[in-house]
Amino acid sequence: MSPAATQSTPTLAINTAQLVALSVLGEIAPPTVSQHYRVEPTGGSPILLPSVGGISYNAGLGDPCVGIAADHVEPGVSIRHPNDKANRALNSFACIGNTATVVSGEAKGATGTVIGTHGGVDHVMVQMAEDVLAQLVIGDRFQIKAYGQGLQLANQPDITVMNMDPGLLARLCHADGERLSCPVTHHIPAHLLGAGLGEETCYSGDVDIQLFDEESVAVYELDTLRFGDVVAMINCDHRYGRIYRKGWVSIGVVCHSCCVQAGHGPGVTTILTGPQSHLITESNREANLKAYI
Repeated sequence: MSPAATQSTPTLAINTAQLVALSVLGEIAPPTVSQHYRVEPTGGSPILLPSVGGISYNAGLGDPCVGIAADHVEPGVSIRHPNDKANRALNSFACIGNTATVVSGEAKGATGTVIGTHGGVDHVMVQMAEDVLAQLVIGDRFQIKAYGQGLQLANQPDITVMNMDPGLLARLCHADGERLSCPVTHHIPAHLLGAGLGEETCYSGDVDIQLFDEESVAVYELDTLRFGDVVAMINCDHRYGRIYRKGWVSIGVVCHSCCVQAGHGPGVTTILTGPQSHLITESNREANLKAYI
């Protein structure tokens, strides 16, 4: 969504005139293996599974991210900048819903959409059409029109928006006075969150949902999570880092798959946080990013 296409409405007043669109660059990152295998937290056999980076040909928005043979697999195309400082800017400024354009290689000129950011490896994930995926190779470069950080809601001052293109916000949410409503597929209690807690900022990276307690997985139907699902994290305040706070809710987008490593699980990139009295979540199993971009 380009800046010119984003509008403020009487019910969703956005500080559009103050937002700056900035170019950031990354290249398709190769898959990496940090160790030869992982050991399951239940003490099971060592296991090696596809993991972060590369081009995921059959893992994209709307596809299951649980119950697959994967460990931190990222949907779509994973990009990063080889310079750490430039990559920090890429991971911080690129927002879900931003347009990403291929600027090198056989697919030069093709466009896709940013669908998440992954901490630790500091990757940005981009959804591309299937026919474009077949033309891409490791190292192809992408330029993203980064647009959205600094976004504020004039009529909902208690709600913080981050990591989201204003156009996506307008399609996903609707306002009623000082309250903002957002559809979500799942409500996840804070005690199930793992890796990513305690980080100093939520304006990049993600937090993981632990799936190692079978009863909790069944109760909250976490075995149905998909890449791109919009989910609510209950009693979570993500304004100044990821912390537990009663009466608050944080909303995010599922950005990577289930994991083998203890304390890890499907990752969620935060897009909204606020008090539950003002940030209203509406259960909707169709609330997947695929329906909004």
